Amino acid sequence: MSLHLLKLCVGCESADDLKGWIKERAAQQKKRGAKPEHIHTTRMVPKRAEELIEGGSLYWVIKGTITCRERILAIRPFVDKDGIGRCRLVLDGKVVLVEPRPFRAFQGWRYLAVTEAPRDLDRVAPGAKNMPETLRRELRDLGLL
Repeated sequence: MSLHLLKLCVGCESADDLKGWIKERAAQQKKRGAKPEHIHTTRMVPKRAEELIEGGSLYWVIKGTITCRERILAIRPFVDKDGIGRCRLVLDGKVVLVEPRPFRAFQGWRYLAVTEAPRDLDRVAPGAKNMPETLRRELRDLGLL
């Protein structure tokens, strides 16, 4: 059975910001001659890594709301130059908008059961992904999305 992760997307104001950041990083990697990969580095290695790569996603909390997700392709533990164990989460780089759900700030990441994960926005409100993000936020705040 697959499992998901939940993580704060620090520094992003919106899912569009995240998409832009991913695109920019891929362009930089191509320019250096490297294969473009979207990697997020975190301090702790998930003990349930096998479940995460069996169809799991990283759900991003942006500005206090679970907003989008990216599929987890691989988990690569490593030790940095200071001898500290870390983990690279290899993501597919395709940002999928999800049913917006408020979530308070926290440190690190959290496991998210499949049954507790927000549904993809296209399944909940077809066409909503084409709306400006500010409008989606207003509709969410009014309880309409």
